[in-house]
Order: sequence, then structure tokens, then C-alpha cells
Amino acid sequence: MNRLNEREIIDLFISKFRKISKIEKDDIVNLPIKVNNITIKLILKCDMLVESTDVPAGMRPWQIARKSIVSCISDLCSKGIKPYAFLVSIGIPKYYDKKNIKDLINGFFLVSKEYNVRFLGGDTNESKELVIDCNMIGFTTSHIPERKGAKAGDLILVSGEFGYSASGLRIILHNAKANNTFKTKAVSCVMKPEPSTKFGLKLAKYFSSSMDSSDGLSISLYELARQSKKNFLIDKYPTSKAVHNFAKTNSYNIDELVFFGGEEYEIVATIPESKFRHTIKMSSKLGIKMNVIGKVTAGNGKVFLVDKTGEKKLLNEKGYIHLTN
Repeated sequence: MNRLNEREIIDLFISKFRKISKIEKDDIVNLPIKVNNITIKLILKCDMLVESTDVPAGMRPWQIARKSIVSCISDLCSKGIKPYAFLVSIGIPKYYDKKNIKDLINGFFLVSKEYNVRFLGGDTNESKELVIDCNMIGFTTSHIPERKGAKAGDLILVSGEFGYSASGLRIILHNAKANNTFKTKAVSCVMKPEPSTKFGLKLAKYFSSSMDSSDGLSISLYELARQSKKNFLIDKYPTSKAVHNFAKTNSYNIDELVFFGGEEYEIVATIPESKFRHTIKMSSKLGIKMNVIGKVTAGNGKVFLVDKTGEKKLLNEKGYIHLTN
């Protein structure tokens, strides 16, 4: 049997439905609706969490529920869309007792309040493991950056520092060595991820392309580069000295932590150089972290790491893809 991975399955859906549905490979679905001669963009997003692949050991039900909603919030905000409401379908395993179910519900309640997004209902069923499918909606009349809009000369930027989530997983799963300060921050990034909502909501109108980084920074960079049909040159590691020290202490490859880890919920975007100065002023005024990590050039969808001498090395396209062998 020829087994397909997640990306290949999505490509099959797109090839089948593109002609009749104008479906595109992106983080969200944009459905324009005309009301009194004003076009309102109805934004739709669904995302599935499966316990065996998406939940590390020690995660409590309320944290699992929160994460399932945060993943959708991150995708909407990467496009500048404020989440409005969500529905959830839940497959509940037999080993979930009343206490676990109440804790799960509390997670949905807390995240609803935290991000001011309405819970509208959903569906429940029995399953062998916990499965949560979140369906989220938002509205906008503004520009929505796609994955395919990067132009040669654009700057490549990200919303934060990478590597903490991958480090946290290694601490949880393999008891990797870390001081208490780093351990607390890294584990928190896994158990209680914080999407870069302000970054996306305030700055997305300036982006030429964007997406969230939950599948890994490398995969996100390649996705934008490939769909834009451009090459990305990365000359700065968007991480901290603390992550470098953690990698060195545990003999980890820094690329594995920064580029291939996933579960970061940061935003990866490109922006025309002409709009960058204004963006810098705005981000500084609002206290938004922003790291410029490279530049877009003509090409065919490849991503290169560039060292201080200008030498280029092809970045491996690795990250988290479901259904891989």
C-alpha cells in the first residue's frame, strides 16, 4: 500500500476541488460575502488535535483543550484576523471520568475568556483516544496576506524567539539538563503556548505573505518560498543565548531546536522593504517583538542559511508532518 503523508493528502484534495471551489493551500479559508454593497470576508478555520500525536505526557485536560483552540487562534492571527467564535467536536475516550471532562470543559471556558472568543457549541462522541476538532470563524474587510505573496527584495521576519518549545519537549520526554529558569519557560511553551496575537493583528496589513509556525520554522519558510516561487536567504538564527546554551549542554544540534521543532505558534512573514521602517516604529510603540532573519530573492522555492562570509547552505526541509513513515 502506498501510504501518503498529510501534505500529500491535502494536495490531492486541492487538485480535486480547485476548479469548482477555488480552494487554495493556506492557513484559513476566505469566503467573501456581499452585504449592502460592502464585501465582508468570512474567515473559516478548522484544526484537529489527536491525543497520541499532539499531547505530551503530563498535559492536563484543561491544557489540552486550551491548546486545541490556541492552534486555530494562531492561524487566524497570522493573517491579521481577530477570532470571533468557535465550535468543537470532541471524541471522548472511555477512561475520561467526570472529573477529566469537567477539567476539559474548564479549558475551553478559560481560553474563551482569555482571547475573548465565543464558544458556540459542537458535538461529542466516543473514541479510543481524545480527539478535539476546533472550527473557528472571524470577519474582516481588510487585506489578508496569503502564503504566495512574497516578492524579491522583501524582508523575512518572525514574531519571536524559536527553540523553547523543542527544548521543553526534550526536558519533558528525555529529562534534558536545564537550569530552573530555562526549564520553567521551555516547559510552559509546551504546556501553555502563547500565540503572537498582537504581532499578527497589528502588523499583518503590511505583510506580503505570512503563516504561523506550528509545524516548524523550516517547513513554514519553505511553504512561503515555494508558494511565492522565490528563494529565502536566512542570515540570522531567531533564537536566544539560553537556547544555544541548552543545546550545547545537552549536545543537541541547534538547527533541530530552532528550525525543525514545531509547536512554536509564532508568525513567519515577509514584508516589502518600503514598509519596514513604519512597521519598526509601530512594533516599538506597541511593545511587539520582531526579528528580521533574512531576505527574499528570485528563485524557485528554496531556503538557504547564509553565514557571515556569505556562503550559502541549503536548509533541510524538516518539521512536523502527520502520517510520515
